[in-house]
Amino acid sequence: MAQFTDRIGATASFVCALHCAALPLVVALLPALGLGFLASHLFERVFVVCAILFATASLTFGFRKHQGKAAFALLLPGVVLLVMGIIINLHNSPLLHAVLVSCGGSLVALAHLTNLRLGSAHVHDENCRHPA
Repeated sequence: MAQFTDRIGATASFVCALHCAALPLVVALLPALGLGFLASHLFERVFVVCAILFATASLTFGFRKHQGKAAFALLLPGVVLLVMGIIINLHNSPLLHAVLVSCGGSLVALAHLTNLRLGSAHVHDENCRHPA
């Protein structure tokens, strides 16, 4: 189950990063395609909060298994960049907003992938606190 959540989280974070990077370029086209809600601040803020909560839970469960902190070293700056990005007003500074949330989303995705790698590399032996 932990591997599944990390794969979903990594995919969602990369899609979020792509969305945020492309948004300033396609913001005028979205209403014409019936996808104007994707450019709303509310949608973005809800998505970022869900991504942060999902990543934190997933990495915490992974940490209990493998005791590796490398994934958190990527998650924490990713969360900071995402939060800074949603604080920056999209209409006043679209380029800075896009850079911050794209980089933050990419770091969160990399944190999921690192957590996945740490979990799959973990060996259950006599020293393991959590036997298989």
